[in-house]
Formats: sequence, C-alpha cells, structure tokens
Amino acid sequence: MVTMPIVTLTSDIGLQDFVVGAIKGQLLSVNASFNIVDISHFLSHANYFQAAYICSNAIKFYPANSFHLVLINVFENSNSHFLFIKHESQFILCPDNGIATLIIGKMPAEVLKIPIDTGSTLLQITHTLARFINAVNVQDYSAFLTTYRFKDIVEKYPLRATTGQDWMEGQILFIDNFENVVVNITFQEFEQQRRGRSFGIGFAKSDVINKLSNNYASVTDGDYLAWFNSAGYLELAINKGNMAGLFGLQNYSEKMQELGNPSQNKWFYQTVRVYFDV
Repeated sequence: MVTMPIVTLTSDIGLQDFVVGAIKGQLLSVNASFNIVDISHFLSHANYFQAAYICSNAIKFYPANSFHLVLINVFENSNSHFLFIKHESQFILCPDNGIATLIIGKMPAEVLKIPIDTGSTLLQITHTLARFINAVNVQDYSAFLTTYRFKDIVEKYPLRATTGQDWMEGQILFIDNFENVVVNITFQEFEQQRRGRSFGIGFAKSDVINKLSNNYASVTDGDYLAWFNSAGYLELAINKGNMAGLFGLQNYSEKMQELGNPSQNKWFYQTVRVYFDV
C-alpha cells in the first residue's frame, strides 16, 4: 500500500526518561516517513481493563490502515513473539498477554505472529516491530498471512456489568485527570435494564444520582452529575469538583479481582450500583 503511515504509540512507560523518545527514534530509523502519534504513556501495567478502554476508544477514530503499537506489561509473558492484528481496517501490534482481546472485545479473525529474539530489550523489540510495520506498509497485508498466521493467543475479555431484577452493578474502568469516574455500563445496557423505570445511581453509602445530564453545563458548580460520555459509557462527576478523590473511588483492577474481596468497604468503592424502581 506504500503510504506515509500513521503509527500510534501507547504504553505504560511514562515520560520521565528517554525510553519513549528512543522508541520513536527506532521507528523513524526504519522509515522516516512514519507519522507517529502519541495516545498515552500512562497506562497502568496492572490494569488491563483501563488500558483497553483507552486504546479501543482512541483507535477507532483513526484513518484506515493506521498502525497502533500498544506496549503494556511487555515482559509479563515470554517475549518470543508479538501479535499483529487486523481489526476493522486498523492494525494493532501488542504483546501476547490478553490485551488484544480486551481492546477489540473478541477473538480477532486474523492474527500474525511476529517472532522476537528471546531476551531482547524493549528497544530491540520495537526495532523489530518497526521493520514489520514497514514491510506490511510496503507489501499487501495478505502476503504475510501464510507465513505468520497465528491462533493460539492469550485471551482476556472486558468486564461486563452484572444485573438483577431491579439493579445493575458496574466496575470503575477509568478515572481521568479531573477525577471524573467512568463505569463499564454502556447507554444501551443501561436502557435495556432500565425499561423506562426511574433509577438511582449509588456511588457512596448515602449519595445517589437519580437523573441523567446531557453535559457538565447541565448542573451548577459543585453538583453531582451522571451522563454517557463520547465513548458511550456511564460517567459520574462533580461539576468543577473531584468525584473520585472526594468519595474514595478507585479503579477496578484485575489484581484486586484475583485476590478476592478482603475488604467489603474497598469492594464497594471500586463498583457503582444502579437501582431501578420495581
């Protein structure tokens, strides 16, 4: 397809040292025409659900045939290979640690295996990935299917809200810089469970929101609001306030799920429950 390809870069590396700059240098040394775009470098290496929320909702807005390099917890498993996935006209490169299926929400139809020398450093890995991106950009993607096709990948899937007759409960996916809280309840899921009933959204022991807003201007300064954000997920906030900090709300993490529920109070503040009138 020989273009000046867009290559997005998302990682858990941060921006405190040289590594992100060096990775970009590796990409440009392979092809100086790469158009490199940062999505985020502050993913949590321990919270794949949050990482998937950020990646999936950014990637879908890019032009067709963009390449998305996702570097999260690269060395959790053997780094003998990376995955190269075509999904809805986008190409995703990521470690084989479950992040792929979390981002796209299902088993990808087409997966390529990019061999990586065991023991490679992060910069050596990204140089290999850069060369693979460049090769696919020069040739047709289908030319790589026979040689690199792969199916046996690590699978993890997004958390789903749990429901009962008169309630639904979601986990906190993401807390932004303003401490607004995003919950894994979509508008469609909410309306299907609501069925026209009145509701209350509980986010602390005695605080409830019982209406939806269109935007932050819908309430006065300091008031609570609930709305469905541009990604279609339930978001709770205080207009010009800090919802998460004020109420001790925390991201729901996979590690916490594995450890169980050591503290009922902690569990409560990583989930949000919606109650419906019977």
